[in-house]
Amino acid sequence: MAKTSAVEKNKRRRALVAQQANKRAKLKAIISSRDLPIEDRFKATLKLAEMPRNGSKTRIRNRCEITGRPRAYYRKLKMSRIALRQLGNFGQIPGIVKSSW
Repeated sequence: MAKTSAVEKNKRRRALVAQQANKRAKLKAIISSRDLPIEDRFKATLKLAEMPRNGSKTRIRNRCEITGRPRAYYRKLKMSRIALRQLGNFGQIPGIVKSSW
């Protein structure tokens, strides 16, 4: 099991990203628009820089839904390889049969 503090920090980041997604998108649209004057684009860049860094989507770490493990994460299943193996051993994942010889 991962540290509870790391998992909670990631949850706070997800909430902040969801909260500030629209504002960031608007500022980025202003920044990338070549039609607007350079002064307005620069002001938008400064406003974006003032926003919290944890509001950026790239700060979110993919973690296992079951254990919170940050490495060996399958995006499609939203879990780590270890959790997948354990659930597969117990037969709790439909369609997965673990064979041994």
